Amino acid sequence: MSHGRTGGLSPFERLRARFEQQDLVCPKCGYDDEDGRWLAATGGNRIRYRHLCPSCGHVRRRTFELGGE
Repeated sequence: MSHGRTGGLSPFERLRARFEQQDLVCPKCGYDDEDGRWLAATGGNRIRYRHLCPSCGHVRRRTFELGGE
């Protein structure tokens, strides 16, 4: 996937692409996972993104609530 192109991508895919461009350095050990990916999962009114550091195993999560009041 080309990280510089966003045409045709959903807002969720664009957000994941942004994480993959800007947020792949592990805050725990400092490892830069240049080829890393953020995984996305949805359920109900939430979308959850997760990245596993291949060096130390630290799991980072980002969760977003969709709509609702």
